[in-house]
Amino acid sequence: MEAAYIKPFVNAVENLFKTMLNLPLSLEKPYIKKEPVPEYEIAGIIGMSGGVTGCVVINMRESLAMQLASELLDEEMTELDEDCIDAIGEIANMIAGNAKTDFPDENCSISVPSVVIGKHKTSYPHDIEVISIPCKAGDGKLVIDVAIKKTT
Repeated sequence: MEAAYIKPFVNAVENLFKTMLNLPLSLEKPYIKKEPVPEYEIAGIIGMSGGVTGCVVINMRESLAMQLASELLDEEMTELDEDCIDAIGEIANMIAGNAKTDFPDENCSISVPSVVIGKHKTSYPHDIEVISIPCKAGDGKLVIDVAIKKTT
């Protein structure tokens, strides 16, 4: 997988945390995921098609999802309700939109993100290597999983 496909998403996450969420974010060492399963139970999934195929999965624990939703909505979220899930979807949508502006392949389409609750309910493409970038974010951790390849 080309680094040029990963960097726009990492930059978009970093920018979102600085500008919209006002929370500290630090990247940890990327690695190749051995099992295509998200680390945590809340996932924002961004699908890709056209010049590339695959997905980007932003996943986190429920506690971080509530913290991010609280920051975005400017109100205290205490449960994983519909508003919290919508806020996570909006966060994934902002990441997708920002990444699209820097994405190197003009012939790709980025889907409207979906939010999935449940660690084993997120499916990754079977034939694409998953690069996982763990991050410390606010009071928790999130992981950016990138599984994208150029179409032939």
